[in-house]
Amino acid sequence: MSTSQTGSTDSTGGSGRGEGAGPAAEDAELLEIALEAARRAGALLRDGRPADLGVAATKTSPIDVVTEMDIAAEKLITSYIGRLRPDDGFLGEEGASSEGTSGVRWVIDPLDGTVNYLYGLPSWAVSIAAERDGVTVAGVVEAPMRGETYQAVLGGGAFVNGRPAHCRPAPDFSHALVATGFGYLAERRAAQAEVVRVVLPKVRDIRRAGSAAIDLADIGCGRLDAYYERGLNPWDLAAGALFAREAGVLTGGRPGQPASGELVVAAPPGLFEPLQELLDGLGAWHD
Repeated sequence: MSTSQTGSTDSTGGSGRGEGAGPAAEDAELLEIALEAARRAGALLRDGRPADLGVAATKTSPIDVVTEMDIAAEKLITSYIGRLRPDDGFLGEEGASSEGTSGVRWVIDPLDGTVNYLYGLPSWAVSIAAERDGVTVAGVVEAPMRGETYQAVLGGGAFVNGRPAHCRPAPDFSHALVATGFGYLAERRAAQAEVVRVVLPKVRDIRRAGSAAIDLADIGCGRLDAYYERGLNPWDLAAGALFAREAGVLTGGRPGQPASGELVVAAPPGLFEPLQELLDGLGAWHD
């Protein structure tokens, strides 16, 4: 079976939390918990950011302040979820890690787009996904400065601020608006620049927003045609990729492989395949 997935995939695996509750009922509960946790963390980050952060007018460096906010947001999320579901596991960017015993694990990026946050750019988000037995079943991307919440449950469609979201139909390759991102290491950035050098003349244009979660959400909302990146972590893409798939997008890595740190490709059917083939041939999956 292909590792690329669409929003039509049915929810499978796991058992409900309460007598008589099935996976679908639990998925809805997980989504509600993720929505509230993301809302609280987003408000903390939005309201707690010093207005002068980008110009280093604090006693500590701006990066220290961002790190403190990042850690505080993750602690808020894990504490809130842990009170409601003490048997669940966690995987978070800022170090939250526990196996749990329920079969459910929360994959958390408390602040996706930290450089944007540092500079006062609006494209940053809180990303929270719930996995059951390794399958992402619920996801939320909260973008406070956009005033938008992207949410999805496996098999239940994608929604932005409560409205159904759908990706664009695949355009001709030459008309595709493609987003990407770059790593922090100089050697990786140099390799990624070579890939962009070849891709750019073949498509409409390239966008670089600085938040993988928002890029994936934007594909699902029809604001981008495609997205690819090397070097993502599970917390960068778990919630956004579910949202995109539920909006009709295909996601994957190299041909026949799932999206991973090696390579993430996301696009609607008809554009996904040629983009994936091009990126694989260019070696976008290695430095």
